[in-house]
Amino acid sequence: MNWRELKEKNIDVVGGAVSGGLDSCTVAHWLKGKGFGVHCYTVDLGQPDEDSLDAVKERMLGCGAESATIIDGQEPLADAGLKVIQAQARYEGGYWNTTGIARPITIAAILPELKKRNVGTLFHGATGRGNDQVRFQLATNTLDPSIEMYAPWRDRYFIEDFPGRIQMIEYCEANNLPIRPSRESRYSTDANFLGLTHEAGDLEDVTISPSFVEPGMGVWPWDAPDQYEIATIRWEQGVPVSLNDERLSLVDMFKTANAVAGKHGVGIGTHVIENRFVGVKSRGIYESPGMELLGRSFEFLMQFVLDRRARELYDHLGNVISTQIYQGYWLDLATTSALAALEPMTKLATGTIAVRLLKGNLFFETAVDTEEAMPHSLYTDDSSMEAMGSYDHADAEGFLKVLGISSKNVGAKQYGSLNR
Repeated sequence: MNWRELKEKNIDVVGGAVSGGLDSCTVAHWLKGKGFGVHCYTVDLGQPDEDSLDAVKERMLGCGAESATIIDGQEPLADAGLKVIQAQARYEGGYWNTTGIARPITIAAILPELKKRNVGTLFHGATGRGNDQVRFQLATNTLDPSIEMYAPWRDRYFIEDFPGRIQMIEYCEANNLPIRPSRESRYSTDANFLGLTHEAGDLEDVTISPSFVEPGMGVWPWDAPDQYEIATIRWEQGVPVSLNDERLSLVDMFKTANAVAGKHGVGIGTHVIENRFVGVKSRGIYESPGMELLGRSFEFLMQFVLDRRARELYDHLGNVISTQIYQGYWLDLATTSALAALEPMTKLATGTIAVRLLKGNLFFETAVDTEEAMPHSLYTDDSSMEAMGSYDHADAEGFLKVLGISSKNVGAKQYGSLNR
């Protein structure tokens, strides 16, 4: 859909999901110039790259928006981030899906605000070559099918005016729009307190080291202190409740974990050449120190809890959920069903895990493996090499004889033929 088609539908007022960046400023001003009333909505996701979201509000008003509203979304994001951790939902190369999960949270926060102003059309600044356009669209379609979606980057008139970021910068400068100094930025960043995504600009050239990126949630591992630190996380029924013996709300847990892990370079600079949903590859540099600290400690805890068959199911469900999030299907039946299937397992995740952080690395340190501290642990002394436990070595004789029947048949009738 292009802007002329919106006018033909007698649509004169639009709402926008905006971050206050170059795309947001350009689109808001451009739409105003086409005769639209523009209302902008920014969801507070604890963006580490913004000192104050009031600055975003002022930028959007300075770009011609009739209104600019800040909406709190931190608690919903924390709840969703926990589900990502519980599912170990990392996409190709270890990316924790921090941007992918934030999009449906953003839409869910904005749609009620659109209703208050009787705005029936939502726009966003996501490129037509990326994943976010899918995430915004599918979340909107699912939560409120009546809302029209307008994507400037898929409007041929917009693309004619702005083939790329350079033309957008020139437009904003020519119109004295209050953008941040984009000419000095060598890449684009998307931010929330779960993680930062860096891409585009000089990062598209893989012959250039990404070391020019300035971390926003910590330091590069080589700049981290030489002294290690022990971080201890207490989990109760799949929820992290304390970090280093300090009880924290879930939002504060993520933010504190970011600070603890980030200063050691943990989860900073994850490099991925990934397959976008639209069918092209892209390069991303990711920061998610808190997700890495909490996520890895949770995975260590699950090693104590899950039996072999449950572990296989757990890994499969996690892969499904990860792909669903990345592709924009967080709200559909496959995701909700997979999350429901995980719940009996994650409810067993009660325990205390300590990890060692050093120069970008995270290592298992200790676990409090007692009946009181970790009541659902399956780790016992039955596997000990010492004379303890209820497992009798001699009992394995019959077990091996049963297993050996099929192996002998394969050896006698197939193995030789297969290896000639």
